[in-house]
Amino acid sequence: MAISGIGPGVRTARRTIFNYVFAAYWWVVFSLLAGLVWPLLIVSPRLSWRWSALRFAAHSMLRLTGIKLTVDGELPPDRGVILVANHCSYLDSLVLIAALDAEIDFVAKAELAPQLFAGTLLRRIGTLFVERFEVDRGVEDMQVAIDAARDGRRLLIYPEGTLTRRPGLLAFKLGAFAVAAAANVPVVPITLLGTRSILRGGQWFPRSGDVHVTIGSEISPDGDGFEAAIKLRDLARSEILSRCGEPDLVGESTLLIDGRKTARAATNQTTAD
Repeated sequence: MAISGIGPGVRTARRTIFNYVFAAYWWVVFSLLAGLVWPLLIVSPRLSWRWSALRFAAHSMLRLTGIKLTVDGELPPDRGVILVANHCSYLDSLVLIAALDAEIDFVAKAELAPQLFAGTLLRRIGTLFVERFEVDRGVEDMQVAIDAARDGRRLLIYPEGTLTRRPGLLAFKLGAFAVAAAANVPVVPITLLGTRSILRGGQWFPRSGDVHVTIGSEISPDGDGFEAAIKLRDLARSEILSRCGEPDLVGESTLLIDGRKTARAATNQTTAD
């Protein structure tokens, strides 16, 4: 009886050891590549050279850590467009750099700009930093993004605005889609699948796995106002939700709120009776 229980314990111990060894190896590879590429981004005088170095690092990171990347679809011609993607992991941007294989402009929160490592890197690849990216709050920052899109830049935005450890698609903020409508440029929904399993939000313990990126078709704005932005948002989110393989957290929240309302109404009715 005791001997029969040894097998599962050995297998569990073996998996645990493998996971720790892989995580250590993953971070060693990341550190070496970062130490190589970061100085190149600082000294390279041309933006195209910096992006070549960054793409080389991204592809190398995936290959050396055994992450298989599959990409369906392709980017539209080099012109103004808003790229929107679901945000599952700290790994998302690295994967998108490898998958899109083109120069893009990330839109990032301004808190990252002063950071020595991340801020310097993002500035050197043309990132737009915004203080506020909401239709009703950040008029100045919105205009910077609108002008950039009109100038033909491809802006990449995570419309969820944050990431969570819990699987699921959060609500999309309206800013990215208001920019697309105002600049009269299309939105391209991009779906990431697999990055959350490799490196979850709120933790720094990577695991092995594969990643799938789907580049959707262009969605052109139907007008330049608020209603056009809402329509863009809903169409893009619906497409990403259908492909990401994760639950709709907005739907769950709505059901929860409705359930609480129903419970309160029943309690009030019982009290009244």
